[in-house]
Amino acid sequence: MLSQSHYLLRSKADGSYLVAHLDNQESPAKNSQYLLIFNESFDALSYLNTHGFDIREKFVVESIAGNQLGKLLQRWGFKGVGIVQDPLLPKIDFLTKN
Repeated sequence: MLSQSHYLLRSKADGSYLVAHLDNQESPAKNSQYLLIFNESFDALSYLNTHGFDIREKFVVESIAGNQLGKLLQRWGFKGVGIVQDPLLPKIDFLTKN
């Protein structure tokens, strides 16, 4: 995971990243957000086209090296990542950072 590139969806309006909140008792504070990451840029675009058709023009695909992911999680205060395995269903594996 550290040696490969990942793809993120970032808002053109305010620069924030597309995140997920797990359905639990936590408040929707930033520290309960999981950054959605994709293995390929076309997976990120497929996710937007399927689940965010009406807002897809508001996002851009951004690549990040795996070794920079931890720093990004820390800087933005995310709880972990959601690795999108299938953008159409969607099937997402959630991992919490240490």
